[in-house]
Amino acid sequence: MRTKEFIEAWEALSPIQRQVAEWGENPLLVLAGPGSGKTKVLTCRIARILESSRDKNFRILGLTFTNKAADEMRDRVTTFIPGQENRLFLGTFHSFCADVLRQHGTHLGINPNFQIYSQDIDLQAVLSEAVDKAKKMCAEVSDLDKKRLPVIQRLKSLLISPEQSSEAFQDEKLGKRIAVVYSAYEAELCKRNALDFNSLLLKTHQLLAKFPAFAKRYRLVYSYICIDEFQDTNEAQYGLIRALTGDQHRNVFIVADDDQIIYQWNGASHERLKEFIKDYSPMVLQLPMNYRCPPDIVELANNLIRHNFLRTSDKKPLEAFRHSVEKETVRLLPCFPDFETEAAGVASDIKKLHSGHLGSVVVLARNRRLLEGVERALLKEKLSAAISQRKDEFESTPFIWLHSILRLANDGQNRSYLEAVCGSFAQLTQVEINAEEVVSQAQGSPLGYLHLWLRLLNQTSENGLVSKIVSEASRTLVRGRDFQAFSRFALAWFDELIQLQRHQSEDPYMETFARFHEEREVWEELMTESKRIFGEELTLETFLQELQMRSKEPSPKPNTALLMTIHGAKGKEFDHVYLVGLVEDELPSFQSKQRGDNSLEMEEERRNCFVAITRTIQTLTLSYAKKYRGWPKEPSRFLSQMGILGSKSSEEGKNGKYQEAMSFTVAH
Repeated sequence: MRTKEFIEAWEALSPIQRQVAEWGENPLLVLAGPGSGKTKVLTCRIARILESSRDKNFRILGLTFTNKAADEMRDRVTTFIPGQENRLFLGTFHSFCADVLRQHGTHLGINPNFQIYSQDIDLQAVLSEAVDKAKKMCAEVSDLDKKRLPVIQRLKSLLISPEQSSEAFQDEKLGKRIAVVYSAYEAELCKRNALDFNSLLLKTHQLLAKFPAFAKRYRLVYSYICIDEFQDTNEAQYGLIRALTGDQHRNVFIVADDDQIIYQWNGASHERLKEFIKDYSPMVLQLPMNYRCPPDIVELANNLIRHNFLRTSDKKPLEAFRHSVEKETVRLLPCFPDFETEAAGVASDIKKLHSGHLGSVVVLARNRRLLEGVERALLKEKLSAAISQRKDEFESTPFIWLHSILRLANDGQNRSYLEAVCGSFAQLTQVEINAEEVVSQAQGSPLGYLHLWLRLLNQTSENGLVSKIVSEASRTLVRGRDFQAFSRFALAWFDELIQLQRHQSEDPYMETFARFHEEREVWEELMTESKRIFGEELTLETFLQELQMRSKEPSPKPNTALLMTIHGAKGKEFDHVYLVGLVEDELPSFQSKQRGDNSLEMEEERRNCFVAITRTIQTLTLSYAKKYRGWPKEPSRFLSQMGILGSKSSEEGKNGKYQEAMSFTVAH
């Protein structure tokens, strides 16, 4: 029976949205513009299929590109059709691949409790060790090959294995050299029982290709495949879908927008949609209605994106659902003399107009360097501001210790985890155990580092609290695998330490506990989300793998202005958007200008601008300056292409008519 929430969402669909949500069998390509309600449509379709097949056993595979998007969609489906969420896998490509490899990776020699290395510093350490070993096997390999990490990752993103890699280079000598280094890198990862992000895709593809029975099994289990943001797929991700579906599985439903392809550096390409159309011959439906942006911004977006040629030939322009409002929705601030003045002007404008509701404001820029300048200006105005960025590791001492001890429980011979456990525990308790002593005792012992560390703690310290920690860790992590119980114990202990610290010091936020409270919220959110996804099947291995794939970035504090790169803002929406640095060499970038007006790179820069302005719900404010880092710059060509400034050759563009006006109405 449909819930009230599902009925309301379904009745709110437009006729074309409902046609998409009612799609049943066979391939479908949905061209959905920004603000078109595609998430609502996709979740309604998934819920409808689950609701109409309660007596069936098949599952739905939903793939997207961020954990946050997957979590939000899963929440909606659960609200619409409670009790059916176990028939749905909704997650990122990487989380799906991790799940497949946990179950079947042993056929490729992959231990189910593999670690996922997500940070470049870890991957670089692996490559450095691999190159040192490869030099002994091949005289051509040198320390210069320690810079080959991007090359190896690119090969993996093309689904090229070490055995095939030498053929990928025109220079035969270079190809053989790379093949040796790549093989050594993979061997070192294997030795560490680790995979990098691109390995998750490559290994899963290899599994499905080498063992067709697994691919057949997944086709039977997942009768429907839904892919969001399909335009962002690279060759490895598309190759994975092809291996998964084969020539038999036709129920592939994709949502895409070729005007929002902004991950070319990661292998995304307009060619992917052409491949899908060629391989699957799908029906094509379009969702051009924009429910998010004011009409003026919809027109700017259409003016801009029509200058791109690499688009679906019959792509419909965006349509504005909302009516025009009297207040100014688009403003161009006066041209500033330099970027420092621009940043100060933007900060002053935000203070004047939005100081009481900073949480509704976002500042977007093409790169982080510009955001840092605006952040300094906002802080100077005494406004709360934060640059949004992915955070891969915990920073507070308590959570470094908790994360590390769980890792050590899962990987008992990992010295780096042992050192982190020893160091962070000493900071928390002033009880020191030398990692070297643990390693020494492990020589010839069948016991793991965690067991030996706890034993040394017990022998060294007479502190009652330390004894309690030893007892709890031994019970839940050594003799058992109840990491959730240990996590609850650790959080309670951290709270005790905080209370004790408050009595001992006037400043309860000393360095040891810096960022503790926000990281505690993140930890609890990640634990809750993992339990909701995996239920009783949530093991320590699975939890740690999920942690590695998810950002540890906290939720923004109340009444805080966010600063984001355009890439980071994709898929999001904000009441008030500021787009700074609209000059040549910034947006569009210098590299795209070097490639030429009709290059792939220039078209992607135009899509970046398109994505930025269509994040807007209420107002869009644009800014630019005459100089950046001391170099004179011209206004971005995108300002004239949007219809905001006249062309560079016109007197209107030279005089800056719209700059003086401070605001404008798009001319029809």
